[in-house]
Amino acid sequence: MRQRSGFRAGSGAVRHLHKNAILIQKTWRGFTARALFRQRVKTAYFIMKMNFYNKMAVKIQQRWRGFYVRKYVHNYYARKRYLEGLTRKNEHIRRDLEKFAEFQRRERKRIALEKEEQEKKIQAQRLHFLLSTKQCPGVFNSPFRAEPDEMELRLRTVKPLLVRSAPKERKTPNITPDLSSVMPNRERLPPIHKKTQGPFRPALEVQQQRYRPLEPSLRVATSITALEEAREELKLHEWRTRVIDQTFLPFSNPSRNKRYEGLMHTSTPFEQVAYGTKHFRDEHKELLQGKKCASTWMMRQQPYCARPHTTHQLIGGEETK
Repeated sequence: MRQRSGFRAGSGAVRHLHKNAILIQKTWRGFTARALFRQRVKTAYFIMKMNFYNKMAVKIQQRWRGFYVRKYVHNYYARKRYLEGLTRKNEHIRRDLEKFAEFQRRERKRIALEKEEQEKKIQAQRLHFLLSTKQCPGVFNSPFRAEPDEMELRLRTVKPLLVRSAPKERKTPNITPDLSSVMPNRERLPPIHKKTQGPFRPALEVQQQRYRPLEPSLRVATSITALEEAREELKLHEWRTRVIDQTFLPFSNPSRNKRYEGLMHTSTPFEQVAYGTKHFRDEHKELLQGKKCASTWMMRQQPYCARPHTTHQLIGGEETK
């Protein structure tokens, strides 16, 4: 019994705890839901209010822009007044153009009449010889007519046309220069007509070209010794403009006494024979002392390679003959 009573007491406490937990969760969930609903209501109200404001702003802008455009950009009354003025101006211009067209038509008619009158006058001057006289009536004054013809009246008012003769040709002075004093032996050219047939040059220009002075070429005009004279003149110019007489004299002291670098065959103890560089006849005066001239002459007659050749060379410090 005690165990059952204890279990029953424990189950009642659990139910009490579950009931309190459900109450707490219900209260909290209701609080959060109401807070979220209030936030959504505020957001929806704000969006509705902004839409209403935007709609009202659009209406205000629409009214203002319509007023501004009608007032300043496309003013209806100003445009109406402009069109009325343009209509009146067009009517004035149209009347002026009609007057100008009528004036041009009258001018053309007047010019045509004047031209016709002038032609009739010229014709009457040409036919003036048909004028009737007291004794003989003319062609245009027939006795069978009640009144004379219009041409008869014109013939009485105009004067006869004077017939002018053809103009006489004027003699032009001869402008051809006299070259007989300059070139007495020149051949006389055939006469040239005043009006040449074809694209020819004037006679004076042709004659001057034929007897133009001689124009020698450069080869003929220059002297035959022009090259030598130019070379001499160039040498004199170089001699005058030269600073020192010795052109290739060195200017620096180290190069004045520069040591000569000998060649390979001259740098050895065996020196080169001076024959062919200093003289072309090998003379040894010390060998000619005390000998006859005949032997010397015979010796000189022998070839250079055959006769005994004596040189003074130093080989190892000894003199050999």
